[in-house]
Amino acid sequence: MKEIKREKQGNGNELPASNISSDEERLIELAKTGDKKALTQLVKNYEQTIYNFSFKICRDRYKAENIMQETFYSMVKHVNQFDSKSKLSTWLYRIVANHCLMQARKEKLRQFVSIDNDESLFEEKYAVDYSRLPTKYIENEELKKILDEAISKLSPDYRMIFLLRDVEGLSTEETAEASELSVSAVKSRLHRARAFLRNELTRAFAK
Repeated sequence: MKEIKREKQGNGNELPASNISSDEERLIELAKTGDKKALTQLVKNYEQTIYNFSFKICRDRYKAENIMQETFYSMVKHVNQFDSKSKLSTWLYRIVANHCLMQARKEKLRQFVSIDNDESLFEEKYAVDYSRLPTKYIENEELKKILDEAISKLSPDYRMIFLLRDVEGLSTEETAEASELSVSAVKSRLHRARAFLRNELTRAFAK
């Protein structure tokens, strides 16, 4: 499998059409029969997207490359379990998320900011609306850097939800499917993640 050496600029979610295209559907059906060319093409179609998403969660190029390879190994091994009721990309995001979270739980070396029960996130002094925080909306390089540092402080559980919903552009329902959480849990985590990032930006620009 070709190894991707660096993260491309942008949000990295240049996916095929929003619904499964006839070409992709054919590739999937061929892949289920063990067709190596079809499997190779599916990997080629999604490798940059999967690498970028892996990198955004684990924040390490070597780990991102390893998770990307593990994800495609899982895809090849379990492609027959994909029922085409959802997007292939959503299914792959779920695999990436599982690998990233398992790795994070194994390591437990880094302490992340706890926002599970932090009600100060919603204080009036942080009432500015930063709900449209995805990187694709931000042109200022200094703001990008501050936001990136703030995202890195989120635990992988919250970071994953924020990235899936606000950076990769999945719907709330797709994010729930990819993260294997309920829609209400996704909304709760996203609300807290956005509030934390909003507060970090507010503090940074108040200095």
